[in-house]
Amino acid sequence: MTDIIEADLCVIGGGSGGLAVAAGAVQMGARTVLIEKGKMGGDCLNYGCVPSKALIAAGKHAHAMGSGVPFGVKAQPAEVDFQAVHDHIHGVIAGIAPIDSVERFEGLGVTVIQGAGRFVDGATVEAGGKTIKARRFIVATGSSPAVPPIPGLDTVSYFTNEDIFDLTEAPTHLIVVGGGPIGMEMAQAHRRLGAQVTVLEGMKALGKDDPELTALVLDAVREDGVDIREGAKVSKVSGSAGNISVTIETDAGEETVTGSHLLLAVGRRPNLDGLDLENAGIVYERTGIKVDARLRTSNKKVFAIGDIAGGLQFTHVAGYHAGIVIRNALFRLPAKADHSAIPWATYTDPELAHVGETEEEARAKHGKIEVLRWPLAENDRAQAERNTRGMAKVITDSHGRILGASIVGPHAGDLLQPWVLAKSQGLKIGAMAGMVAPYPTIGEISKRAAGAYYTPTLFSWKVKLAVKLLGKFG
Repeated sequence: MTDIIEADLCVIGGGSGGLAVAAGAVQMGARTVLIEKGKMGGDCLNYGCVPSKALIAAGKHAHAMGSGVPFGVKAQPAEVDFQAVHDHIHGVIAGIAPIDSVERFEGLGVTVIQGAGRFVDGATVEAGGKTIKARRFIVATGSSPAVPPIPGLDTVSYFTNEDIFDLTEAPTHLIVVGGGPIGMEMAQAHRRLGAQVTVLEGMKALGKDDPELTALVLDAVREDGVDIREGAKVSKVSGSAGNISVTIETDAGEETVTGSHLLLAVGRRPNLDGLDLENAGIVYERTGIKVDARLRTSNKKVFAIGDIAGGLQFTHVAGYHAGIVIRNALFRLPAKADHSAIPWATYTDPELAHVGETEEEARAKHGKIEVLRWPLAENDRAQAERNTRGMAKVITDSHGRILGASIVGPHAGDLLQPWVLAKSQGLKIGAMAGMVAPYPTIGEISKRAAGAYYTPTLFSWKVKLAVKLLGKFG
């Protein structure tokens, strides 16, 4: 006979968002069930954010071996042990895994069911031979790498982010299909670890970010030796293990690129299969489950968060959604998600980070805007470290209200955070301009960019005239 479990909350999916809901809810006294059919920690821990940043870190160390000449440090060729790189990546995952483990969550009081969950009706889910009846359900099943219908792809071996980190030998020539953040991060990291790398992008590489800033990133990646081909549409794939040919169509005609390994990085698809959402009256589309501002589905007892909700696909968004759902599901507060100040970062070298509106978006929406810039070349710390490729770019309206900010440079994701706070709190540019920044730090570029808003006024003829007039009074 099937066991029946009564709960306050039932969470389907043990990734970043689902774990945050489960941990928060159970510690607030809610009877909580967590269902996960795969690895606890989801994509971010096992196949995404964590292993990719570990690989990038290895690539940076290899790159540093040959970049010390300007500092008086003789360059040395990096000797890369790719098996050791693999072990480093999986060691990092293993170090974080206990935080997301079944044992930890059971210790918190969560009932963890390891199996696939499916809706039986609008208030019942089955998983692992058990029936769960709950007051509220949260679907947090995330997304998986999309596999495009490329002719011949089913005849060759290829990688996605779910298995690229299992390599124990460096690819001789890695072909990356997709020039978005994942594709560019993996391309640069593998190049620095010794692989020849070609990126094939059908449109523009890093096309969702400000082109003025992405140009700086792409120049750096190309200087590392990555061959980035934009406007290259893949038409077919052929070959065998270790000898894969990718045919592309460009403005110049048809061409074939041959490599040893193929990585697909062309986006994500929501994990909808097997949930039987129809049984619960939950409306969904190809892009994910439809939700309202409170993250409720068409079945108001069911919420959807993170990638499965069809919006921005970032771990920090899933975590943010978790807080919104807890307020709604446990405390009946009409909390709404606001995505206007959600940041994102691409962890290439240099990094690229952004929050709010781009220059193009702001011009279309507001008409008259102010564009403020401050280059790293005019930052003393950047000069001392000979790392001057980058800039801060800030967009305000005519009244100094911050609309958006982008940064290219070392640790841009960290440097962006004051702008995220400013944007989320509706601060004006004067708040950043008036900040006292420690010297010498890279972060000074934010204060300098903000200060540029006042330059035309401070050094105008009116101010000069006022200074002269006041000077006559002694």
